[in-house]
This record gives sequence, structure tokens and C-alpha cells, in this order.
Amino acid sequence: MNVIALIPARCGSKSIPLKNIRSFCGKPLIYWNILALENTPEVDEIYVATDCVKIEEVVLSFGFPKTKVYQRKPENAKDVSSTESVMLEFIDQRAISENNLMLLVQATSPLTTPADFSNGLRKIKDGDSLLSCVRQKRFYWNPDGTSKNYDYRNRPRRQDFDGELMENGAFYINSVENIMRDKNRLSGKILIHEMEDYTAVELDEPDDWIIAEKLMRKYILTSEKPKQKIKLFLTDVDGVLTDAGMYYSENGDELKKFNTHDGKGLELLRNAGIKTGIITSETTKLVSRRAKKLKVDYLYQGKHGKGKLDVAKEICALEDITLSEISYIGDDINCIELLSAAGFAACPADALLAVKKVEGITLLNKKGGAGVVREFADLILASNNRVK
Repeated sequence: MNVIALIPARCGSKSIPLKNIRSFCGKPLIYWNILALENTPEVDEIYVATDCVKIEEVVLSFGFPKTKVYQRKPENAKDVSSTESVMLEFIDQRAISENNLMLLVQATSPLTTPADFSNGLRKIKDGDSLLSCVRQKRFYWNPDGTSKNYDYRNRPRRQDFDGELMENGAFYINSVENIMRDKNRLSGKILIHEMEDYTAVELDEPDDWIIAEKLMRKYILTSEKPKQKIKLFLTDVDGVLTDAGMYYSENGDELKKFNTHDGKGLELLRNAGIKTGIITSETTKLVSRRAKKLKVDYLYQGKHGKGKLDVAKEICALEDITLSEISYIGDDINCIELLSAAGFAACPADALLAVKKVEGITLLNKKGGAGVVREFADLILASNNRVK
């Protein structure tokens, strides 16, 4: 029996346009649930069901190994379309075996963790279907002035009140066989996976976004690297500061396209007391001129028998800092060694798949040459402000 996760993500959203790929805590919203599912060992395949080319491009740019895109039919991507309609369409079009389990996941509930998915999948063995809920300790009333769930004459203390379970919409589990038979995400003996109360937030309105990001940073991203303040920023050139394109003039001169926003990012880092440097395998006067204009503290061009990690260690020795106090952004396989060792590592959205798979790496939204260094600089500065 395989476990297949399905994330519906259509184009249309009246309250927040293209909310499924809008930036949430530095990543497209849909990234967080996909990441959690990728890190859930019980999940075999992940499908994003969308009618949107932009969403498809963003999802595929993550380079996650278990994740694929399913192009849902327009008639099942309307405002009035039910989630069940796309589930049944997907099962039919992909000829999904009825012996499999389907994990329906909502992209608008980004605070779901791999542990939530794993616990739900373990629990489903005792029933037919399952949904996620949160316990709400609130006192409810009827319109006629009668209390609904407590005796107001004997008001209980909150800590003694059991409260009520509320569906938070994070995820549902059912067998494909049940879904096909009952045309519903839930059926038979229904079980509950109780989640933390802060996961009740759903991203349906703009104000929800502000609240959810604060909750995400407080409860989910608290263990996010780095643990120490960053004191040195290092970057690759081709594919990071540039778009990795090779441009030539009629005279055969090599040209590179840089982004002015990256220059401002390096300036902000310098102003915050963070040293900056460039490490590149090639040697060109063009990069030397750009480095001078950017006022970087260190420029290492050419291999000289050393890998990028060796160069970084050399700089660390000069600055009397450790590798855990440096940040590095790279996009190709010759960057992996240093990315794996750096205290805060990141890569552009169009980095090689092998780079995106580096443990603990931060996958940025922008591509190389499109301001990705500025994006990373902002994250570093925010991180330094959080670390004591």
C-alpha cells in the first residue's frame, strides 16, 4: 500500500490572488507543506493538483524528489468546485489503485509538521478515515441566548474545561477505495488527529497572513539555522551574482549581467558589520572590477589547488571565526562542500537539484542574477537580530 499526498492548488483566489505561491516566511506558501511531506517517511508520492502554469513552475523549481504536478481540469478548478471533485478526477486520470491511501493536504495550513502527518498515518490503521482538529476552549452561545457547550451558572475554569474539537482543515486521510465508493474525503469509522491550537489559523484573508507568519516563526522555525550570529558572507559568481549566462560582444569580449539589488544587499551587510567575500573558480578582470565596486573584503578567483571550503577556512582563520559563523550562497556541485559546512547556507531557485538537496539549505525564491543575494542578505540580517 502506497501513501499518496494530494495538494489542491488552483489559480483562483478572490481574497488573496495566487496565494498558494505568495511569499510566506521567505518561501512560496505551498513550499512548507511540500517540505513537510517530503520529510515524512511514510509518504511515497506527492502531487500538486493545479490549473495554473505559474504554480506548476514554482513547484517544479523546488526540485523535490517525491513531488510531481497534476494538471487538473478547468471544470474542477472553479470557485464552486468541490475538493472531492478534484480528488476523484485525480484518482480516475492517474488510475490510482484502490489499495492506496490518500493524504489530502491543504496548502493554506502551513504549520503542519512531518510529525503530524506521520502520527496521522500511524493512527489511521485503527479506523477508516481521519481528519486533523484543534481543541478550542471557548464558550459558545445560541442565538436565542442559551449557552451551547457549558452551564453559565457553573462556569468552569479554562484549565478544567475540555473544550470542543474543531476541524482545522490541515489534512485528511482515507483509502482510495473509500473515496471512490463514498465520493467523500471522510467515511466509515472517522478518527481524529489533534494538533496544537495555534494551527487553527488558515490563510483565507490578508490579516490571516500576518498572524500566521508570526506563529510560524514562533513555533515552527525556532530551530532554523543559524544558531550563531553570522560574521562573514561569501558568495559564488556565475548563477548567483549573475544569471549564469555567457554573453559575448562582436569583438569576442565576455560579458556578465549583474543585479543592482545585490549590490545594495552587500552594502547592508557591511553596514551591519558583516564581512563579505566572493569565491569563484574562474579568473576574470570583469569580476575583479565588480568586486571592487561592491567593496567586498575578500576576492578569491581561480582554483589554485584549493576547493571553496578550503578558501573559506582560510578566511575564517584570518577573521578568527568558525565555519558556523559564515553564510554562503552557491548554485552548482562545486559549491556543495562549502554549503554543507557553512552555518547558514542558501541557493537560488534555479540551482542544481543536487544543491537543493543539501541538508539544511535555504532555497530562495529568486533566481541567480535576479536579486537572490539581496534576498539572502535580508534573511541573514533578520537572523542575526533573532540570535542573542
